[in-house]
This record gives sequence, C-alpha cells and structure tokens, in this order.
Amino acid sequence: MKYKVKDMKLADEGRKKIEWAESRMPVLMAIRKRYGETKDLKGAKIAGCLHVTKETAVLVRTLVACGAEISWSGCNPLSTKDDIAAALADEGLSVYAWHGMNTEEFYWAIEKTLEFGPNLTLDDGADLIFTIHSKHPEMAPKLRGGTEETTTGVHRIRSMAKAGKLLYPIVAVNDAQTKWDFDNVYGTGQSSIDGILRATNVLIAGKTFVVCGYGHCGRGVAIRAKGLGANVLVTEVNPVAALRATLDGMRVATMDEAAAEGDIFITATGVKDVIVDRHFKAMKDGAIVCNTGHYDCEVNLKHLASMAKSSREVRPNNDEYVLKGGKRIYVLAKGRLVNLASAEGHPSEVMDMSFANQFMALHGLHTEKKRRKPDVYDIDPAQDAEIGRLKLETMGLKIDTLTPEQVEYMHGFAEGT
Repeated sequence: MKYKVKDMKLADEGRKKIEWAESRMPVLMAIRKRYGETKDLKGAKIAGCLHVTKETAVLVRTLVACGAEISWSGCNPLSTKDDIAAALADEGLSVYAWHGMNTEEFYWAIEKTLEFGPNLTLDDGADLIFTIHSKHPEMAPKLRGGTEETTTGVHRIRSMAKAGKLLYPIVAVNDAQTKWDFDNVYGTGQSSIDGILRATNVLIAGKTFVVCGYGHCGRGVAIRAKGLGANVLVTEVNPVAALRATLDGMRVATMDEAAAEGDIFITATGVKDVIVDRHFKAMKDGAIVCNTGHYDCEVNLKHLASMAKSSREVRPNNDEYVLKGGKRIYVLAKGRLVNLASAEGHPSEVMDMSFANQFMALHGLHTEKKRRKPDVYDIDPAQDAEIGRLKLETMGLKIDTLTPEQVEYMHGFAEGT
C-alpha cells in the first residue's frame, strides 16, 4: 500500500490550499525553481515525519521537484489535515497520515515510511529518529543524515549525542535564527491564539491569560495575548526567562499562584506535569486549559479525569470536565498542540523560512562528498543570512551594506577611543 489517508475525495480541496500556501512562500518557491532545474536531490530518499499541513505540502512538492523520493507520516495524531494528505497521495506520493490516529496507528505510519530504505530523514519531535535507533539501528549506517524541526526534538537528540547514543548526523534546523526567532515566536503566537478562538470563541480582552514557559514559543503567545488586551501572567523555572518576561511587561508568578487567577492557561514548556491535580482544584469555574508544546504530557489529563464526575465535547476540540463539586474546566484539543489540532498551524509566511532551512540542510547532507560523523549540527550562519536576505527581497525591503573600511574596523583591534 503506497498511502493511507482518510478520504481521497478531499484531494481537490487540499490542492487549492496547497496552491494558496505556495503563493505565500516565495523563498521556498525560489529554491524550487533554482534546484528544480539541476535536480540536485536526485538519489535522495527522504523519510519525513512532520505535521501534514499545506505548508508541509509545499516543502514536500519542492523536495520532489528537485529530484527526491519521499515517504511521509504526520508527527502528531491530531495535526494532520486530511484534505492535504489526500492531495499529496493523489499526486502519487507515499503518505501515511490521517487526523485522529491512535498511538498504534501513529507508529505504524512511521514504520511504513521506512520501508523504502531512506538515506535521509526529516523529523519534528524526534519520533522517527527514536524509532530508527530503538527498532532499526541497522539502518543508521546507510543514512547520510537527518534534520530536526522542533525544540523538544533537538533537546532530546542533543542528550542522545552527549550520551554517545546518536547513530547518524542530525542538523538542528530548529536552532536556526530564521527558524526559532520567527516560526517559534510569531508563528506559535498567532496560531495558538487562532486555535483557542476556533475552539472557544471567547473574548481574550480582560481575561487573565496564563502562559506556562517563556521560551521562544511562550513569549510569542504572551505577546499576542497581551496585544488582544489580556492580563498576561507568566510562570517559569528559568530565572533569566522570568526576568525577560518581567521586562517585557508581563507579570510573573508561580504555577500555584497562577492557578487561582487564570481564565485561560496554555503550556509551552516541553516538560511533563506542568498543570496537575492541585492546579485544577485551585482553578476558577469555567477555566480553559490548553497546550502548545510538542507532546501532550504538559497538562496531566489523567489527574483531571480522576477528579471529574463527567466529561463531554461541547464544541469541536473543546471538552468540558465537570468536577465532583460542580466546577467546570474546559480542555482544548485533548491537551495536544492547540495551534495544529484546533487550527491550521503556523502561517505560511513564517514556515517559508523554516522549510527553506529544512531544504538547504537536507541538500547539504545529500550533496556533501563525505558523510558527517554522528553528532548534532547547527545551521551554517551564512545559510541563515542568505534565507533572511531572500525573505527581505520577497517583501520588497532593502538593507544597508558595510563598507570595506567598516568591515576592517569591526575585525580590527588597533583603533581605540
């Protein structure tokens, strides 16, 4: 079976959305034009595990147009857009993804992507990487390398490398400036608010909006919530991040303090058990809880279920839990990525840069004469600068250039005050 999707009748609808995204991703389209002529990726066999959205489809089409073969699965059980999956399958591509997968189906799909014998991987969250390491270590020597898209995945593969357990080279695409300073901040901020509004249609203004974690993603959400008139309360474990939130005009508190005040809670930490039973007990009647971290362990829903006398879905992606005392707590997208499960994910314009980095990282791994040793590699700063320059050009913006004298001054040490 070359693909498994929910409904092939959705293909036409998906194609229209992909074409819309292509009109908003000029950097990736320029890359497609450049390398599509030379077919630089001929011979590349890429197993991908990444949210099946219209933006991902633009990346997939670009990889294929430049000579690659692909086999794809979604990296989250609730993030696949079924019309996009159908459109890709209708184009003859190997896609194994549908919205609402259970755990067994999720890992079955990853296994299917490995059947064609990839020599490159593209991952978001490192589930594909871990599957290879735990179940198919014999594949690793044949892999020229892989890429990792998200913060949680990069943290995990860096831990693997530090422990000497990483079997093939991985490029940390997430850590590129043109990725995490834009996709993570502006993309997560806007799309998370979008997901909350689609699932609830509540007024943000005047609400106490609790953001758990003030990294790139949490900061993006906090800025957007503040812009909509929310009273933003940030919880943190990192003192520097807490200081940054304070100087950005946010109020900082402990999770125990925030639990009693919040109207809307969103986790963005990459850590499990951020919101647990004692926090649910302290929350107001009608509190809304959601997550924008990669895994669904940040909000402990087992604790909440054990405290509830009933639960039901009151709106799409919105479950009401009635506690034994009558208090109601609303959980969005079953504790999974609210921006993807309840909305469409990041806007195409920011994914343009992220996926340009993905393409260029895979291009480098494929075309380099010598395979890199197993380790985690950062994006070349020159690549970051080039993608930033291309993005500015597509926006019709120009910047200044240093003169030779300025360059000499910057790198010299002879001149004083």
